[in-house]
Amino acid sequence: MSDTAASLRRKIVSAGDLQAVVRTMKALAASSISQYEQSVRALGDYYRTVELGLGVCFREDATAVLRTNVTGPTATGAIGAVVFGSDQGLVGQFNDTIAEDALRALAALSGSARVWAVGERVQARLADAGLPLAGLFAVPGSVQAIAPLIGRILTETEASRGRDDFAALYLFYNRPVSGAVYAPVQQRLLPLDDTWRRQLLEPPWPTGNLPEVMGDGRATLRALIREYLFVSLFRACAESLASENASRLAAMERADRNIDELLANMNGTYHRLRQSGIDEELFDVIAGFEALTRPAQRPPGPDHS
Repeated sequence: MSDTAASLRRKIVSAGDLQAVVRTMKALAASSISQYEQSVRALGDYYRTVELGLGVCFREDATAVLRTNVTGPTATGAIGAVVFGSDQGLVGQFNDTIAEDALRALAALSGSARVWAVGERVQARLADAGLPLAGLFAVPGSVQAIAPLIGRILTETEASRGRDDFAALYLFYNRPVSGAVYAPVQQRLLPLDDTWRRQLLEPPWPTGNLPEVMGDGRATLRALIREYLFVSLFRACAESLASENASRLAAMERADRNIDELLANMNGTYHRLRQSGIDEELFDVIAGFEALTRPAQRPPGPDHS
């Protein structure tokens, strides 16, 4: 009985240590969610400024976007895609959700696919589905690490477009909805076509003073388009990281509750075992005491009368 209680006690200590790790991961995930959500909000004003600048360029020259190298299909008609996932586990269905959405969307598009995966976990799921992979990027561990990653993605995708490897570029990532809820998002980043240009021209200028493009309008347009691509990728990455940490937080909350229930059951069993052992020891003591205090009886002998 004592060996069983001792073994159960060791399990209780191990479960308590695991719960401490889970709660630490919960705190880190909650902190990371706030960090990435703040970066997305801060990016919103800059994104709006870039869109306003592009709208000004198109108002002055309606055909300007058609003279850039980011419009129209190439000869191959292939489809490029960047899929944002995770490098680490304990994120529930996070990678499965975005991988399934990307596979379904790419299957519906005409042309072969060239896919860059951000995260080993989502790369493995895409590879298992037989999707051809063009490259793998590590998931950034902080807001400061997002910009270098986006620079590498742009460099590699632009080099592929220069080789006529694909005609369009799509982004697939999870976007936070509320709390620990997220939803897969599909965004066509390239080519920049007339539909995209018209959407930028629709909103009115926010003030009564209409701006002008100074200097070389074509150079200004190219610079703004580069910023538009950079900001779009940055936002997708930050929202994916916020969703990843939200999914991890939800998984850790479930694990915390399960450990609480397990500890309650094990502690109850442990206390019952301890009480049972104590009761047995008390019964043994009482039985021994009664045996010692009972009057000795003389054994019956022969009758000499």
